[in-house]
Amino acid sequence: MVRKYYQYNTMKDTFKREVAEGIPTTLPPTVERDHTISHAPRRKNILTKSEERLAIRNALRYFPNPWHGILAPEFLQELRDYGRIYMYRFRPQYTMHARPIADYPALSKQAAAIMLMIQNNLDPAVAQHPHELITYGGNGAVFQNWAQYRLTMQYLSQMTDEQTLHLYSGHPMGLFPSSKDAPRVVVTNGMMIPNYSKPDDWERFNALGVTQYGQMTAGSYMYIGPQGIVHGTTITVMNAFRKHLAVDDTIQGKVFLTSGLGGMSGAQPKAGNIAGCITVCAEINPDAARKRHEQGWVDRLIVSIKELVRQVKRAVEQKEIVSFAYIGNIVEVWEAFDRENIHITVGSDQTSLHNPWSGGYYPMGLSFDEANVLLASDPDKFKQCVRESLVRHVDAINKHVSKGTYFFDYGNAFLLESSRAGAAVWNDKKDQFRYPSYVQDILGPMCFDYGFGPFRWVCTSGRASDLKKSDEIAMTVLEDLRSEAPLEIQQQLQDNIQWIKEAEKNRLVVGSQARILYADSIGRISIAKAFNEAVKTGLFEGPIVLGRDHHDVSGTDSPYRETSNIYDGSQYTADMAIHNVIGDSFRGATWVSIHNGGGVGWGEVINGGFGLLLDGSDEAVVKLEKMLFFDVNNGIARRAWARNKEANQALGRAMEENPKLLVTRAHLVDDQIIEQLFDVNE
Repeated sequence: MVRKYYQYNTMKDTFKREVAEGIPTTLPPTVERDHTISHAPRRKNILTKSEERLAIRNALRYFPNPWHGILAPEFLQELRDYGRIYMYRFRPQYTMHARPIADYPALSKQAAAIMLMIQNNLDPAVAQHPHELITYGGNGAVFQNWAQYRLTMQYLSQMTDEQTLHLYSGHPMGLFPSSKDAPRVVVTNGMMIPNYSKPDDWERFNALGVTQYGQMTAGSYMYIGPQGIVHGTTITVMNAFRKHLAVDDTIQGKVFLTSGLGGMSGAQPKAGNIAGCITVCAEINPDAARKRHEQGWVDRLIVSIKELVRQVKRAVEQKEIVSFAYIGNIVEVWEAFDRENIHITVGSDQTSLHNPWSGGYYPMGLSFDEANVLLASDPDKFKQCVRESLVRHVDAINKHVSKGTYFFDYGNAFLLESSRAGAAVWNDKKDQFRYPSYVQDILGPMCFDYGFGPFRWVCTSGRASDLKKSDEIAMTVLEDLRSEAPLEIQQQLQDNIQWIKEAEKNRLVVGSQARILYADSIGRISIAKAFNEAVKTGLFEGPIVLGRDHHDVSGTDSPYRETSNIYDGSQYTADMAIHNVIGDSFRGATWVSIHNGGGVGWGEVINGGFGLLLDGSDEAVVKLEKMLFFDVNNGIARRAWARNKEANQALGRAMEENPKLLVTRAHLVDDQIIEQLFDVNE
């Protein structure tokens, strides 16, 4: 026992020393590429020769001059082999995972919490391509390279509560004097000048090492593994079936067809199981499908389309609650189910079409390996194949919809990219898509407009016992709130009470001891206060970190997803997200982030995020009350100004709750007054 304790402390001391070291004083040896883990696809060669020179010059500025002669050819080789300079040589050799907060070398508890969150995002059990510092979505990066990781961790180990670390797209610009009430870290990712924010701009400037795509929760260290997307998907799928089925019908025995098991970590089949339907999810990457099957996120793995048809028919007959992963192309499944008359009740797609030309979507007619070769060798031909596949994909969906399928866009840019490919996705007037975004139809009016969105927390002790206690506290708070809640939000509260009751049973934790549920500002503040009190009294063995997804009420401006149910024209503006991150920063957030991209893609969205440490102090109570109230009601106010009925109702309740909240209200105009101004034929 003494020996084990000694070994643990020795390892802990070594880890602390290596973290605090930053860029090592001795050049580390080269390392062989580890082929046992998933690696990012090779990015296309987009730089000119002069730009390649600049990329290497940019990379070498992290290192002392005597090393440049060794590193320069190595970095050029990485750039040409992989399309990026990752600096593999400098990847730390200690295990990458969220440790208990006390294990981090830090002068500031807030800084230690951020270190914990960074490591969780790069944990191989959590991250999609951990050695390329990609957490999810194919290109959602924590940092651009390993030098940035090392320097950031070093700065955090030195930081006091009167300093702020400023990060420019992964690059730690440095520690600046501030105050204890200021955020400890300010993160920006991909904040390009608008005229330089097209997808190829991202490829170029990322290859140069001057910007990155952070996907919001990856780039602001708030990803908690698949659980976040499982919860959002569960809520979405449950409400999609409610919306489509007759009141007296049941979800059991009904088919939910979708695709994508890679970047979103198998969330869809898990959510389908929780909701109680039959889920069929296609995934063309065999390794990704097998990984999710081994992790227990999907029940059955199938490689034959005939076998898939047979088993799904049987599942429908027996009304099973089961999920299938089909290793193959999703288009093949839509077409086969049409031929075999398998009725799809609800259909969607969650491939990474925000990243269509770099492995986010694989075209019909090519195997996974063939597609990867084509992607690298002939990107223009690959793009053509993707577009042809999308046309075919949509044609198959349309056939099912004509038979009664409810199809929705999952905010992954499926309809957007399909429209650009020339697919039949427009309505008769050609002025909008024939299928709604899930936010337009489901989450917007049913959740976001009422202030309900993803409230998440991490137990920094690393103990499952703390997470279990937090579940119990959150459930008790929600049940108390439900007893006095208005009728229009009782279903949301009940869904989340049910979720939290079954969360432990569903084994949702991957990486840090974290949880997510949907709550409004009253729910978030009430739960956070209860958590902070539990830290103060010693019920928890460590502090709690609060955060959220971009998939929320206030932090995200995204016309094809989060703000797609805003119809006053402002869905294309990004004022809300900017106000969100600035407002959170001076109301108490521990760290804040603002991102170009996240969810629907580079240039398509602006995301604001935050993290907040609950350390049991009275100061934490003041911060959480001010910050969480603003973080939610900023979005409700904007949605109410857009004339969203549900948001107007929620705003009225918020203003009654806090008399200091005074918001400009919209006067509603009788449609007839507008319409009589225009000729009917105009």
